[in-house]
Amino acid sequence: MNRTFRAVFIFFCLLFTVSSFLSARGTKETNPPREQEVVIWTYDSFMSEWGPGPQIEKDFEADTGIRARFVSYGDAGTLLSRLLFDKEKADADIILGIDQNMMQKAMDTGLLESYVSPNAENLLPETVVDPDFRVIPYDYSYFAVVYDSERIPNPPKSLEDLTKPEFAQSLILMDPRTSSPGLGFLAWTKDVYGAEWLDYWQRLSPSILTIADGWSSGYGLFTSGEAPMVISYTTSPGVHLLNEQTERYQAAVFSGGHPVQIELAAILKNAKNKDGAKRFIDFMLSPAFQELIPETNWMYPVISIPLPDSFRINPKSEKTLLPNPVSDEELDEWARFVAGIKRW
Repeated sequence: MNRTFRAVFIFFCLLFTVSSFLSARGTKETNPPREQEVVIWTYDSFMSEWGPGPQIEKDFEADTGIRARFVSYGDAGTLLSRLLFDKEKADADIILGIDQNMMQKAMDTGLLESYVSPNAENLLPETVVDPDFRVIPYDYSYFAVVYDSERIPNPPKSLEDLTKPEFAQSLILMDPRTSSPGLGFLAWTKDVYGAEWLDYWQRLSPSILTIADGWSSGYGLFTSGEAPMVISYTTSPGVHLLNEQTERYQAAVFSGGHPVQIELAAILKNAKNKDGAKRFIDFMLSPAFQELIPETNWMYPVISIPLPDSFRINPKSEKTLLPNPVSDEELDEWARFVAGIKRW
């Protein structure tokens, strides 16, 4: 080996060694030991740039020294499906984002651990849906049809009004198999129409422009002007008031009331960092977390704290509905029905 080649060879060996060291060091810094991080499965909008997740990551680590690593899975229905698929192998400490319409399926798996946080005493009683605290509330709101008042001067006042010919191809819905608002809307129609709920969907079908996979995509179609109505929340208009200084987008108030949605978190029994998960739940029920909810997740906090001015435009439901959960058989029935009339 001549001197020039040897020098080049030694140089590249040294370069490789230093590079490997720095790479390993970087990996160690960005991926802390498991006891120093909590892995939380959630839905996409929670982790969007305008959602609460990014700020919660920073605040939780500053408060506890533990990293909160969020992994998002589309909408809440997709999140639940992933849990049901992975079961004991789920690489998560906490699931965050299912609601009371999904909680029984999650609890029936036996994967959820009961935990009564010291901060649970601050919870609004009406938000506690499981006395054993296998699922723990972190926010709530009411499902509603949100409409563009510049395109719809006379909004619907009931589910039945949505079937009027004047609203043909004007409504964006979400798939109840993958979306919690989609599931909530289906449960709402079942609650109001009972055994005739499929007849209602038959009358409603001409009004439906499309059925999106999740809330983010569906609401995005609405705000881009694809349709003047979308299933969302009574708290959605405040988003536009805060960010666009407009009251153009309103929640239609239905005389028959609106279903509540209570969003829930749960610790998994197989959590690798159970102590860290409990500390996250404690943080979740603290003012530091709850004060972020109104103007990032656009829901109501589950502890008593003042609401921001943007919420003045959000109507409160005069009648709260608590529909029974939709069964798997009813979901299959809905899917077959939609396939038969599908044009979107």
